Amino acid sequence: MTSGTRPFRRSLDAAFRPALLTLTLAFSSLSPAWAQAWTPAALMQSLATHKSAKATFVERKYLAVLDQPVESRGELSFTAPDRLEKRTLSPRPESLVLQGDLLTVDDANKRHMTVNLGANPEAAAFVESIRGTLAGDLATLQKYYALELTGSPERWKLLLLPQQPRMAKLVSRIRIEGAGTVVRLIVFEQADGDRSEMQVTPVTAP
Repeated sequence: MTSGTRPFRRSLDAAFRPALLTLTLAFSSLSPAWAQAWTPAALMQSLATHKSAKATFVERKYLAVLDQPVESRGELSFTAPDRLEKRTLSPRPESLVLQGDLLTVDDANKRHMTVNLGANPEAAAFVESIRGTLAGDLATLQKYYALELTGSPERWKLLLLPQQPRMAKLVSRIRIEGAGTVVRLIVFEQADGDRSEMQVTPVTAP
């Protein structure tokens, strides 16, 4: 570098250093605000923008009494504000339809069962973990669970920790993972060590 260029470089540094310092301070002051803004309430507000959704699922249940997981496949659909349907196609057909407080189950043996969730808080907690998340219903989720959210809006993980003692005896926690407004994985971890993992793949409208 020639002696003539040194003053020029020093003048450039002097000119840009205040601007760089200003940008650095601006971003450092904004970063905590971004982190604070990413809360369960923010996630639920984002999820609530979707009024309907359809997906396929692959569910694997890991049971201590079996060497291999039990796998099932089927379809999920949600329509706001409160209709959720889980239709298992294999290995045996089964249909679960949740509408309001009424859960209807039809299985391959043509057995039909109706459950009123208002009289069955444990069943309500199970189904609301999925429906409440898809609906972005923060109040309902907090009725049954303590919520812990990590990650970012692009890739997040929500832990649901049962607050009711009777529910906690059945499930230790529920883990739901997603990207943006799409739920990708739902994991039920039972208190006895068994667990189920449901991989969810959205179906886009043609």
